[in-house]
Amino acid sequence: MPRSGIEARRRLQQAALELYRDHGFDQTTTAQIAARAGVNERTFFRHFPDKREVLFDGEAGLRAALMQEVADAPNGQPLDILLCAFRKAGRILEDNRPFSEPRLAVIARTPALRERDLAKAASITEAVAQALRQRDVPDRLAGLAAQTGWAAFHHAAQAWIDDPSQSLDAHLLQAFDDLRALSATVPPTQARPQS
Repeated sequence: MPRSGIEARRRLQQAALELYRDHGFDQTTTAQIAARAGVNERTFFRHFPDKREVLFDGEAGLRAALMQEVADAPNGQPLDILLCAFRKAGRILEDNRPFSEPRLAVIARTPALRERDLAKAASITEAVAQALRQRDVPDRLAGLAAQTGWAAFHHAAQAWIDDPSQSLDAHLLQAFDDLRALSATVPPTQARPQS
């Protein structure tokens, strides 16, 4: 039996991930997760409100870290501020790679989890946009930068899972370089459709 709350939580997450991978999310019950972790089902619900949240446990911490990193980043263009923030907050994912990699695979093949992932991403994106607004980035630009930056971060995280020979930081730098290259390829006057 796990002796601490932190240990029980970690074991519940690991048990859930193993069961979701082996049997599928929909076929796994909270009772099975608790049994695999060596705790009772009541302990499961002390740590997680439902079986989906086991996979999204760090979302509040990531959101808070990103907001703080945006606030602390050196002055610059919104995407430069976001790159700085994502590079620092990305360490959370790097430290948790053994969980991050299979977690993404389970989410990718489970529609209900993809839906939850999109909702969580929207929440984080709005928090990042708010942090940019607090740095006096205009509302319209803050929202666009947050959505674009989050997409680049998500792209980099998937690239890091697919290619672990490079660090998440290297993939982030590449994703933001690619983003800048995309926006620099067509002059703005040529990019607008003719009416």
